[in-house]
Amino acid sequence: MKAVTRPLSAYSDVMVDLNDVAGGNGHLFVRNAVGVAGRGVAARVPIDDAAAFLASLPHDSTVDAAGPVALGSLGFHPGTASTLIVPEIVVRKSADGETSVTTCGDVDDDTVRATLAPRPAAPATASSYRIEPAADVQQYLDAVTSARDAVRDGRLTKAVIARPIRVTSSSPIDVHAVLRRLRASFGSSYRFSIDGFIGASPELLVEVDGPIVRSHPLAGTAPRTGDVDSDARIAAELVASTKDQIEHRVVIDVVHDTLLPWASYLDWEPEPSIVTVANVQHLGTRMEGMLSQPGPSVVELVRALSPTPALGGHPRDAAIELIERTEGFERGRYGGAVGWVDAQGNGTWAVAIRCAELAADRRSARLVAGGGIVADSDPQAELAETQAKFQAMLSAIVRP
Repeated sequence: MKAVTRPLSAYSDVMVDLNDVAGGNGHLFVRNAVGVAGRGVAARVPIDDAAAFLASLPHDSTVDAAGPVALGSLGFHPGTASTLIVPEIVVRKSADGETSVTTCGDVDDDTVRATLAPRPAAPATASSYRIEPAADVQQYLDAVTSARDAVRDGRLTKAVIARPIRVTSSSPIDVHAVLRRLRASFGSSYRFSIDGFIGASPELLVEVDGPIVRSHPLAGTAPRTGDVDSDARIAAELVASTKDQIEHRVVIDVVHDTLLPWASYLDWEPEPSIVTVANVQHLGTRMEGMLSQPGPSVVELVRALSPTPALGGHPRDAAIELIERTEGFERGRYGGAVGWVDAQGNGTWAVAIRCAELAADRRSARLVAGGGIVADSDPQAELAETQAKFQAMLSAIVRP
């Protein structure tokens, strides 16, 4: 199999929308119009072998810093096996506006041009929906209490407790339409659609761009009301909250300490800032540094970081043991990571939150949301936080 990379202008004189390239059956990872979209499957490769596989492909390119990529996700549990997709056609948009097209395998120019052609939105349809818990809510409340008590007893510093819901639709969920809605409401989030796993995550787990490494951990959440003054007041309360600051500091320290051995230096914001998305606001701290060379691939760093204390807890092993014992459901891909890697080991991976896993017939979807539990956590308040977090995907899926 051979890879060929050309500028977009070799196939089209019209700029493309990555959401439209992916459509309802393709592959997407994008934020603020920067990212990758693909169609077809040229290969499926184990995640740990993906960069080496891509580097082994003969590559005919007239575009610098562009080429084949592999996209996919990594499950919540440490050491989880995973397979990434190498698309037959990949469109890649960089931050400087350059757009490239890479083909893998025997793909003719007409197929590429058809993939790049504008993809009109499907006509609006009305469906009926049923939304219900996919696990017992009382078990969730009891799990929050168990986690809080473990923190109070000194057995844990923090644990993240989550719960699932299921959305059932009378007709197949239109993935392309969902992606368009997520773009309209969550354009600054990392939006993805890979193997029936779709979402809009606000949290950067790790990005490798040559020698540069970046991360933007989030922890500590409050709702948004839509009223500017109220949201500003809530944001100020979030910054002042001892509970949320403790939850956030645990995450920052672990991410920093995990990345530092690979870095020649690593800088971070001295104080967390407010990160807003359409329905909630978070405490976030940006990190950026330089990797010692030769540096690790982004997949190595994903393996080391995931799950962060923002999705598991701290200490990690003890928190995961409590999660498995008390939550009452299997998290699967929720709480892990989702993103892409290229032949040089560069790539961008987000924390797999604000997401949905679609059934094969696309008539149902499982959504999961959770929150960090510390000594001052209240089970009913944590339940309300999950309800606020669910709105990101519910607002994109449900169209009665």
